[in-house]
Amino acid sequence: MGISYTEFAYQLMQGYDFYHLFKENNCKLQMGGSDQWGNITTGTEFVRRKAHGEAFAFTCPLIKKADGTKFGKTEQGNVWLDPEKTTPFQFYQFWLNASDVDAESWIKIFTFLDESSIARLIEDHRNDASKRLLQKTLAKEITLFVHGQSEYEKAIETTEKLFANQSKPADEMSIDDLESMAGVIKSNIEKEKIEAGIDIVSLLAETNVASSKGEARKLIQGGGIQLNRKKMDDIQQSIDFGFLLHEKYLLLQKGKKNYYLVEVG
Repeated sequence: MGISYTEFAYQLMQGYDFYHLFKENNCKLQMGGSDQWGNITTGTEFVRRKAHGEAFAFTCPLIKKADGTKFGKTEQGNVWLDPEKTTPFQFYQFWLNASDVDAESWIKIFTFLDESSIARLIEDHRNDASKRLLQKTLAKEITLFVHGQSEYEKAIETTEKLFANQSKPADEMSIDDLESMAGVIKSNIEKEKIEAGIDIVSLLAETNVASSKGEARKLIQGGGIQLNRKKMDDIQQSIDFGFLLHEKYLLLQKGKKNYYLVEVG
């Protein structure tokens, strides 16, 4: 079994990075998960031997999801504090859709609720998990802490518009409903392309709903794409002005929770 150069040299490069930060920015402490202990202490050795300085490592147990995968930036489906990378709406939805097992664990780690309050929440949730009290509290507390009251309220409002009445046809949504959905990913496409008619695969790729045409085809064939709340199952489907909401927008959905509002202009 082979090993890549990156894998072979990773510890050395991360250690040298710590040494560089020590020299250039007087950085003396590197923090990380317990799986990073060796990489970080390599850096402290660099500092000790090359700069005759002193640096420190601080690690904590890995936070894991119920499926055993670690909670981190390198994992699929990660979540960012930066609203440019994870919108407040997506951020709220991430915590809201936590499994029962994850919610019980994360509410103890990521919120400032006291022990007795958490114990009551867990007990109430176990008595009636259908109310999702634990997930709603987790999502509320951490969204308020990271993004504030205003963004939390916008996330709630957008959630209600998108999920409270999913049977409502998209063409019955007002233009205000569409434009005020804070946190839904915004994109655009040239009017000329819609005017000429663009196939659904190209539309998904050009609006960044899919990373490539190949991914777009797989999503459609797997039933993972909806346009204006209608499932797309034909990769040859042409999208033209007849699909526009209020002669201006397309509402795309990827999977269960990812919404994109595409403006044509």
